[in-house]
Amino acid sequence: MADPHIDVAHAAQPERRTELDAIRALVVVGLVFFHSALVFDTRDDYYVKNAETTDATMIVAGLGMVWAMPALFLVAGLGSWHSLRRRGAGGFATERLLRLGVPLVFATLTIIPVPQWLRLRADPAYHESYLQFLPQFFNIHLDLSDFPFIVAGEHFETGHLWFVEMLLAYALLLALALRWLPRDLGHRIRDRLAVTVAPRGAVLLLPAIPIALITALHGMEEAFAGWSRWAYLLFFLYGFVLASDDRFRTAMRRDATLALVAGLILFSIGTPGFLTMAGTPGADPLTDMTALAIGSRVLFGAAGWCCVVAILGLLDRRRSARTSAPDPEPHPRGGLGTRLYGYLATAVLPLYILHQPIVVAVAYVVIRWDAPMVLKYLTIVTASLTLTVAAYDLLVRRTRPTRFLFGMRN
Repeated sequence: MADPHIDVAHAAQPERRTELDAIRALVVVGLVFFHSALVFDTRDDYYVKNAETTDATMIVAGLGMVWAMPALFLVAGLGSWHSLRRRGAGGFATERLLRLGVPLVFATLTIIPVPQWLRLRADPAYHESYLQFLPQFFNIHLDLSDFPFIVAGEHFETGHLWFVEMLLAYALLLALALRWLPRDLGHRIRDRLAVTVAPRGAVLLLPAIPIALITALHGMEEAFAGWSRWAYLLFFLYGFVLASDDRFRTAMRRDATLALVAGLILFSIGTPGFLTMAGTPGADPLTDMTALAIGSRVLFGAAGWCCVVAILGLLDRRRSARTSAPDPEPHPRGGLGTRLYGYLATAVLPLYILHQPIVVAVAYVVIRWDAPMVLKYLTIVTASLTLTVAAYDLLVRRTRPTRFLFGMRN
């Protein structure tokens, strides 16, 4: 039974928005390039590091950081609205535990310790085998102060699965809140927000203010792709609200070009502040409470929201134009691009889970080569992409048990 607190009167139809799948696939594939670049980054404390590093990766990475992970959380929020509509709060919580909780636990028990072990193995004085290291990794205790990361230990981590852990926690909190939210209150809030963003530019300005404030005052967390965990919660909730009414989607399509221009301007103005502080000994642009640091973070937070609106709005415009135009020669089986898209759309979560341990393992070998940084980087990217897709195709997608363990539908 559908949740009675979710009104469908103004809701978008439950159509498959393929552009959202494309965003998810693009971000996950892009993470292979991003994490490979961290091997050569001067500032980041990645698991394995090349002897020669560069500051150039920080600038390039910033172009992706400003929108990529926020877009994933927002898309997850959009999907959560449709899932809650179909399943109700209880069914949604159960589905999230199966689709996110199972792979989170399974991967943490099997492949997540690998990068930490390789970090230690980079020290020539460390000689413990992987099996000897595992008891240290799982020497854990509960720590409720770092919500949603309530399990802690000297060597323990969920690694890049922080995204899965956050998303699971936010989904369960949303299900709990909706179970107790009075129906009329939810409807009134939705309608008031839809009216508020009707004027041109309002869908950019009003949601950007809370994100900018959290980014400025709570700081940016390097371990979470440079964003505050609470900013991610806002992106997730924004996605949920945006999916509930077509008026929000119309506003995003209308203001997409304005959002792109605003996002680029804000990012361009804020980036020099980050670069200045990054080059200053003792300064931390992510957490310092100086005027320059706070101002730079305000601009970054606002730029992030504008970039996400621009990407979703422009892709939605393109999709609407394509669906409204007649197809003179339909192709039932689709071309190579269509088949590749369909393959990646269902593979996103397994590829995300698999990619970082593979990147770290490949980089652990490649950094020992006597070769230029560019060649090493291209080798790490190419080998990691190939091995990640191969691991998914051969070890995950072909059997029901492995599909279940990696959060795929059977």
